[in-house]
Amino acid sequence: MKYTTLPNTDIKVSKICLGTMTFGQQNTEADGHAQMDYALEQGVNFFDTAEMYSIPAREETYGSTEKILGSWFKKSRKREEIVLASKIAGPNPSFTYMREKNDFSAASIKYALDNSLKRLQTDYIDLYQLHWPERKTNYFGQRGFTLQDDQWEDNIHEVLTTLEGFVKEGKIKHIGLSNENAWGIMRFLEENKYNNLPRVKTIQNPYSLLNRLFENASAEVCARENVGLLAYSPMGFGVLSGKFLTGESHPNARINLFPQYTRYNSAQCIEATKLYQEIAVKNGLSLTELSLAFIEQQPFLTSTIIGATTMEQLKENIDTIKVTLSEDVLKAINEVQSIIPDPAP
Repeated sequence: MKYTTLPNTDIKVSKICLGTMTFGQQNTEADGHAQMDYALEQGVNFFDTAEMYSIPAREETYGSTEKILGSWFKKSRKREEIVLASKIAGPNPSFTYMREKNDFSAASIKYALDNSLKRLQTDYIDLYQLHWPERKTNYFGQRGFTLQDDQWEDNIHEVLTTLEGFVKEGKIKHIGLSNENAWGIMRFLEENKYNNLPRVKTIQNPYSLLNRLFENASAEVCARENVGLLAYSPMGFGVLSGKFLTGESHPNARINLFPQYTRYNSAQCIEATKLYQEIAVKNGLSLTELSLAFIEQQPFLTSTIIGATTMEQLKENIDTIKVTLSEDVLKAINEVQSIIPDPAP
């Protein structure tokens, strides 16, 4: 395994992070425990979850993933070996079952954090992230920025003041963002710079061969301000494994089980995937190796969040940490990106 540190901390994290959002629906508690056991054996010491998981979010399975992690911590007694990340969900009219208000008010953060800690059976979370902004902006499949009718008033100072209180209590060690853009990152960093409020350490955004929008502005912010990317959906819901190029139906694949998730199933995604597959084959690589090694080599990356529904997938994903792409391969990848740029924004 390869390691780095959470930016501006001395916390060592593996450059592969175990994503757990399938625990509780596609994966049982026993499956989740087996994945965590294996990942830790392979040197993965970084686990990511969220209050809203498992995915897709439903009232019946709300918090199920954190509960599975919590039962593993209790059984294994290995909480201190894991750097644990979780998230508080932002506004969503469908999430009325989570709490009275899905915002980042002091009351909402306290309620969400205390319940996450209870489900996780731990006293603290190493990295607590805001899952998406309160304001209306471009995320979750939107390309570019469109000004929208928005009642949001800038409350970032207040949000960070609340989080600072939980840092002082010891319930949170560090904070991060998710599904945020360059303006949002800088706005949070501004509060640290001028008001000495907690500094954002990471941002968890989509990043893959099919979605490199992070490079447009956020990558420079992260590189210059030392904020680390936690790349999610690195395999594009399994599309970048190449399994959908074979003509097989794959009824248990996420894209087929949950057709509401359309981000990675466009014609452009399939065409780009075919071109990346050709590069992989030409260079004696699997498409999975090409896809994950590309992300691991980015200078702004802290960790790649992998997710798997089978142990076979998990083993293959973790093993890609041994792969290094040549300059020629990287050049070929960029040539495809120039022809079909970011087909899954």
